[in-house]
Amino acid sequence: MKKFDIPNFYKSSFIAAIKDSRKINDPRKKDFTPTVLDFGPVRFFMARHFGFCYGVENAIEIAYKTVEENPSKRIFLLSEMIHNPEVNNELMNRGVRFIMDTSGKNLIDWRELNSDDIVIIPAFGTTVEIQSKLNGLGIDPYKYNTTCPFVEKVWNRSNQLGDENFTVIIHGKHYHEETRATFSHSIKNSKALIIRNIEEAKFLHDIILGKISEEKFYSFFDGKFSYGFKVQNDLIRLGVVNQTTMLASETQTISDILKTAMIEKYGIENIKDHFADTRDTLCYATNDNQESTYGLLKEKADFAIVVGGYNSSNTSHIVELCEEKLNTYFISSAEKILSKNIISHYDLKSKVEVTTRDYIPNKNIVDILLTSGASCPDGIVEQVIQKIISFFENVKSMDEVLTEFISPK
Repeated sequence: MKKFDIPNFYKSSFIAAIKDSRKINDPRKKDFTPTVLDFGPVRFFMARHFGFCYGVENAIEIAYKTVEENPSKRIFLLSEMIHNPEVNNELMNRGVRFIMDTSGKNLIDWRELNSDDIVIIPAFGTTVEIQSKLNGLGIDPYKYNTTCPFVEKVWNRSNQLGDENFTVIIHGKHYHEETRATFSHSIKNSKALIIRNIEEAKFLHDIILGKISEEKFYSFFDGKFSYGFKVQNDLIRLGVVNQTTMLASETQTISDILKTAMIEKYGIENIKDHFADTRDTLCYATNDNQESTYGLLKEKADFAIVVGGYNSSNTSHIVELCEEKLNTYFISSAEKILSKNIISHYDLKSKVEVTTRDYIPNKNIVDILLTSGASCPDGIVEQVIQKIISFFENVKSMDEVLTEFISPK
């Protein structure tokens, strides 16, 4: 795996040493049991895989190199680099301006840009329409392109499906930058439809089998299918791809539901003519982080802390998995841990920050599950650990804990 040159303030020598040790002992990534960090009165069970993925480190390296190499030019980001406030704020502090927000609403008028400006494409990629707009302004949309290679892999698979006359079913959030980009690239040579979850897959299953009328399809999926989409013609051959940050298990379930419909309608012997095998579009990092979360949740603990940007899709799914088992606090930084008794955290259901008191139980040894999203710097995770252990007396130092982990007696 390529090593990226990212700023040191995003790194943590403590966590890097733990990750390196796990890689040495488990090079094929078969062991998803958590790392146990025993500080004495508080223990952390840390996920096997967490933090920056390949695509995020690639994007950060390109962005910072662009800023350093072009001190006299105006530099813009199409939208958020990644869904992490620390990273985005740091780039803005260096003079980078955002053209759009995450929903696609313009913050800067396109007419303000000229051919001398630099525009960085974020890790999520962008639409064909915006690429054309940049070309029209004399700005090369590919010169400073940080689109994740695994997102591009999904686009390439979508193009293959279109070449074979399959309709592309995209498992994703229709408002998310990556899904908007995948949809735009997919409809260049195929019909496409975005579905959000298993419930929508079941609805589509019944549409395919004629159990629900075509009229209800068009109202139910309004704004989520390509121009000229016709139920009778465009649900005959299907291939499923996904927004790479969705739950891999959910994508597989959606695929199974739709495959079942095609088998029932056309017969198992004809399934290859009606349903494409697209398992190769699942992102390795999303899958590893989610499998690590399942491994983490096998441990008994008092609560979980998940660190990441509140609009991060992959982080939100990790939070959802944790919330099914125990009290989970979704925080963007160590600053949200206000004291030993008060924590400010994001509630996924109400989509606002809430405050919880007495979140740390009064007991001899407190056990905490800890992980972070793919766009969260390891440095922030270390700060969370430092903040928590500062509330306890007679804790081991981080050097002691690290030594015990790497060279156990």
